[in-house]
Amino acid sequence: MDILRDKAAIVGIGETEYSRNSGISDVALLLQASVRAIEDAGLTPKDIDGIVLGYTNVVAENLMTNFGTKDMAYSASAHLGGASAVASLQSAAMAAATGVATNVLCMAGWNGYSKLRISSGMEGQPQLAISQLRSFEEPYGVFVPAQWYAPMARRHMYEYGTTSRQFGAVAATMRKHAQLNDKAIMRGNPITIDDHQDSRMVADPFRLLDCCLESDGAAAVVVTSRERAKDMRHQPVYIMGVAEGHPDFPDQIANRPVLTELGIKKAAPRAFAMAGVAPKDIDVAEIYDCFTYIVICQLEDIGFCNKGEGGPFVEAGHIELGRELPVNTHGGLLSQAHVLGMNHVVEAVKQLRGSAGKAQVKDAEIALVSGYGDLGDGSIAILRR
Repeated sequence: MDILRDKAAIVGIGETEYSRNSGISDVALLLQASVRAIEDAGLTPKDIDGIVLGYTNVVAENLMTNFGTKDMAYSASAHLGGASAVASLQSAAMAAATGVATNVLCMAGWNGYSKLRISSGMEGQPQLAISQLRSFEEPYGVFVPAQWYAPMARRHMYEYGTTSRQFGAVAATMRKHAQLNDKAIMRGNPITIDDHQDSRMVADPFRLLDCCLESDGAAAVVVTSRERAKDMRHQPVYIMGVAEGHPDFPDQIANRPVLTELGIKKAAPRAFAMAGVAPKDIDVAEIYDCFTYIVICQLEDIGFCNKGEGGPFVEAGHIELGRELPVNTHGGLLSQAHVLGMNHVVEAVKQLRGSAGKAQVKDAEIALVSGYGDLGDGSIAILRR
């Protein structure tokens, strides 16, 4: 299981501004984030010979042309919805560690507000692997993610006594952390649990403040081998462990034998075994937060607390900065921006470099990043400085 441990490292990070109207195309957003990541690594675009794209309709050729690359050795697509960004690190690490490619660029982003909202015509919407849902649930009016995941959350509440106020604790904490982040869309707009409770119902039990932002933007990272990483501009952030996992019946939800477990429950043991560490060793976690409930469920499935204890865990404040497990120190999808979780990877690297500013976790040495996609796909990366 340790075949990839510390064999590859993240050496460059880049991100665009996060907004609700970028004014540029998806390709331009991805290029902007990519160039910034390449420059951060001390490289040039022509040094990139591997590309792994996250959940997008953009293809590697669009980027190669703009980079002026003449010898692209590797390209791949991690098409797992919000699990794509973290899953792309696994592909990049394998390519860099084996010598298939030298410097691999991973990126994710979109015009998630100005182009992908229903009111904007859903222009450029990538296709999800949800054929069963389309055939058997959409006819009954189940069209959007809040409706897909609401039964999972309601089942968790039924089985374990999880409450809406505990969902609110996640939302309030993410918003609190966003106040420390200049790039956060929701900076300057703090909320309380009572604000969460007063927000309108979207799809029971999800209220408006249980739902992540819709935003425009992109983020990218550069991955290279352990040997090459030593000569790069910044201290390398090593990929200790990485894995992906898929739930039972990955293209539907209603027929799953257990509604309260995600694909990350399968991925986490593999990632921890590869990394040679345990949940107690994690200093900071960037947990994919498309909905507040998904954070609680992942905390349980990853092993930070027992099943059914996620609600009390967040309600007690354990995920706040300065506590046992700071979560989403940048504000996450709920309060910084939704760029498919690549901003979570960028924040983890910042934390391990010691460059996270006011949100810096003191002496952070090991970080965990998770992804959640489609109807429960999970990805996980464990990083160290």
